[in-house]
Amino acid sequence: MKKSIKDFDLNNKKVIIRCDFNVPLKDGQITDDNRIVMSLPTIKYALDNNAKVILLSHLGRVKEEADLAKNDLRPVATRLSELLGQEVKFIDKTRGEELETTVNNMNPKDVVLIQNTRYEDLDGKKESSNDEELAKYWASLGDIFINDAFGTLHRAHASNVGLASNLPTGVGLLVEKELVELSKLDNPERPFVVILGGSKVSDKIGVIENLIKKVDYLLIGGGMAFTFLKAKGSNIGKSILDEENLEFAKNILNEYGDKIILPGDVNAFKEYDNESSNRIVNINEITEDEMGLDIGPETIDMFSSIIAQAKTIFWNGPLGVYEFSKCTKGTEDILKAVVESNADTILGGGDIVAAAGQLGYKDKVTHASTGGGATLEYMEGKDLPGIVSIPDKD
Repeated sequence: MKKSIKDFDLNNKKVIIRCDFNVPLKDGQITDDNRIVMSLPTIKYALDNNAKVILLSHLGRVKEEADLAKNDLRPVATRLSELLGQEVKFIDKTRGEELETTVNNMNPKDVVLIQNTRYEDLDGKKESSNDEELAKYWASLGDIFINDAFGTLHRAHASNVGLASNLPTGVGLLVEKELVELSKLDNPERPFVVILGGSKVSDKIGVIENLIKKVDYLLIGGGMAFTFLKAKGSNIGKSILDEENLEFAKNILNEYGDKIILPGDVNAFKEYDNESSNRIVNINEITEDEMGLDIGPETIDMFSSIIAQAKTIFWNGPLGVYEFSKCTKGTEDILKAVVESNADTILGGGDIVAAAGQLGYKDKVTHASTGGGATLEYMEGKDLPGIVSIPDKD
């Protein structure tokens, strides 16, 4: 187990917490505050233990001057103040005299949020390249560093790995929970079922290679299913095809075909448009001018019967274009089957968590991961820099 915030004496200490406040904004307003809410337990723990709390986070990508205004963290400070019921002082700089003076004058239980760490990427990508001088500067502001940004653990940035290299460090409560839940998949209770969706095979190659030997069943839906169906010789019409990974799909099917379950029917559309004409069709009867945008009812029944027997489930990627009202059924019905199965179920971040939230199932599964790329890389068996940089408990 990694050292955590609970292993430190926080009393009167300046505690730098790396959060993931990379929330969606529209016209300067937060449209989904889930990542802020998920950070609250760690922040409140630090406050309850009389710490001076300094918060760091990135927001979006900053490549040019125009990116600064649209990726300003000020709305996060406002929302965080509301959620905590106290002022969160926002410093509109990533370094400098105002920041240093504010930090030096903090009292226990004060909270300061520093401007978007990726503002430092405008001049030489100092944040994203883990610039040593920047990491040491941020470290000079605090006494202890806590990494609670699970979604960035697969990146070696100045605000995570850099800080961890310069201060006593541990993980926050969110990261600790993520690691505990995901570690269940290292030795899963069986039957172990993995559900993979999303559009491209290329995004999931590492996950498939790492998990295929462990799983009892791999259920494949979403756009990526059509590459596997094509590899089996099925006609897929004008459905999405990851041609570069057709050979990979053929090889995996040849070696592990008994474990891999593919759609037998789909909801086929003439155009990639919710208003387009559509029909449920057997996969072998899809026409050249049709594309599959969701799994069909026979596939839902087939997947559901396997899920009903499962003891452990990992799911990454929706099974259809759930943003289209005509294409929510596959993902929604399988979410229902997963919840009713009573299996230990982990949703692997990204779009499937967004879909589960939209459809009302996110809080009904065992764990909905806050990571996207980080969760996938963990499932690929890769070492995550943000985790490697945290020492184990004594």
